[in-house]
Amino acid sequence: MQRYKCVISYDGSGFSGYQVQPNKRTVQSELEAMLAKMHKGASIKVIGSGRTDAGVHAKGQVIHFDSPLPIPEQKWEVALNSMLPEDISVLSVKKVDPSFHARFDAVGKEYRYVLHLSPIRDPFQRNYASRYPYPLHLDAIREASKFFLGTHDFTSFCSAKTEVEDKIRTIETIDFINVGDLLTIRFVGNGFLYNMVRILVGTLLAVGSGDFSPEDIPVIIEKKDRRFAGKTAPPQGLYLWKVFY
Repeated sequence: MQRYKCVISYDGSGFSGYQVQPNKRTVQSELEAMLAKMHKGASIKVIGSGRTDAGVHAKGQVIHFDSPLPIPEQKWEVALNSMLPEDISVLSVKKVDPSFHARFDAVGKEYRYVLHLSPIRDPFQRNYASRYPYPLHLDAIREASKFFLGTHDFTSFCSAKTEVEDKIRTIETIDFINVGDLLTIRFVGNGFLYNMVRILVGTLLAVGSGDFSPEDIPVIIEKKDRRFAGKTAPPQGLYLWKVFY
C-alpha cells in the first residue's frame, strides 16, 4: 500500500463544500467516487488538509490517500485528471511516507480573499470575488490589519460552530494586492479557525466603512466574543491558496 500526496485546485461554486455530506455534491465525494472506480469499487478514503465551505475555492488544497495500484506518479496525475469533473484539477501527485498526514502535518496555510470594489455588478466575477460597492478607507484597513499580526486568541473571529477548544493562532502576514477594481487580501498563518478569514475580512470592511476604528481591533480580540467582530464575508471571495509542510 502506497500513500500519495496530491495538490488539487477546485472551483467551489458547484460544491456544498469540501467534506462529504449526505445527498450533496462535495469535493471529497467526487474524489472518492473517482478513486472507487479506479479500484473496482473498493472504498478509498481521501484526507484533506482542512475543510472549505460551500462556494469557497482552492488553488492549493492538499489531500492524501492510500492505494495498492502500482502506478507511477506522473501517470496518476494523468489518470486522475482524465476522470475528475472539470471543476477539480490535480496539480501534482507525489509518493510520500505512510506516516504523512495532509491535515496533521500542515504547519501553515495561505488564504486569499478577493474583493470586487465596484458599484457595478460584473457577472463574470460573481462566483470568484465578493462585490463591495461602497466607499472604503484602505488606509484604515491597512492600519487595522497590523493588530491581527502575531499570536492571539481568535475566539472573536471564528464561527460558533468551531469544534476546537484551542483558539490561539499566529498570523505572520497580511498584505494587500490591488489590481484594477479587485483587491486581494492575503493571509498567512500557522492555522485558521472555522470561518476565521471571512470574519477577519468582514471586520476589516467594517473598519474601512467607518463602523469600527483600527484601535477597536485589540479590544475586539480581548473580548473573545464573536458578537463584537464584523460580519462573516461571503464565501465566493475566499481561496485556500497554499498549505505549508
